[in-house]
Amino acid sequence: MTINCKGELIDLSTPKVMGIINTTPNSFYAESRKTSETDILKQVEQMLMDGAKFIDIGGYSTPPGAPKVEETEELKRVLPAVENILKHFPETLISVDTFRAKVAEKSIEAGAAIINDISAGNLDPEMMKTVAEYQVPYIMMHMRGTPQTMKDLNQYDDLLQDILFYFSEKISEARALGINDLIVDPGFGFAKNIQQNFELLSKMELFKTLELPILAGLSRKSLIYKTLNTSPQEALNGTTFLNSIALSKRASILRVHDVKEAVECTKLYTELSK
Repeated sequence: MTINCKGELIDLSTPKVMGIINTTPNSFYAESRKTSETDILKQVEQMLMDGAKFIDIGGYSTPPGAPKVEETEELKRVLPAVENILKHFPETLISVDTFRAKVAEKSIEAGAAIINDISAGNLDPEMMKTVAEYQVPYIMMHMRGTPQTMKDLNQYDDLLQDILFYFSEKISEARALGINDLIVDPGFGFAKNIQQNFELLSKMELFKTLELPILAGLSRKSLIYKTLNTSPQEALNGTTFLNSIALSKRASILRVHDVKEAVECTKLYTELSK
């Protein structure tokens, strides 16, 4: 349960927190949008102080129906953020949230430590080859289609079995290319309706059969605020509750907008598990 990030071995048997920063104008949670250098650095500093182990930078918002973003625009959003963060906080372990091999390549060369791919290589056939070449940890998420089409692609014969089969194929592909450090993300909200998201969470411990760390990305998503008839802005309490469930279901990384609360969850869970 360890991954190698730029020579540092990270033990994920104790859960870690990944803070989200979106360098986009349209991410679904407005407070996560940070487009100026000052705002990005201020947010990163706070997240690191609050206990984030990783910072996840994304330049392409991917909720259902999201508009397409050109590769040049994504690079323009992501690369300066990576460079500025490492200039001011050089020890930061940056994950870049992208499905494009060129964005991954340029980000790693700029100092990123992890690639977080919502498509597990499905949207760019060069992605896994790039990750293998640079030997960085690779987060593979389950989804179907694209952000623009996935909402209508949530028909499954058996939700859990279908996703487990998907990951078994993706893991074999990654291993064949020589990728050493893999993390699986079940993909809450991606080609899944609200009921399917809750089913996925309730049975998430089954993914331990893959013998890889699990990332849970539940933060302020629609399964919370639509169920509670509120909004992403009002979804912190629901996020904290579901993060606690995810930890009990063996999540190794919580990917969140609110680092302090998630770190508190991991600390309490770790005490409870002793």
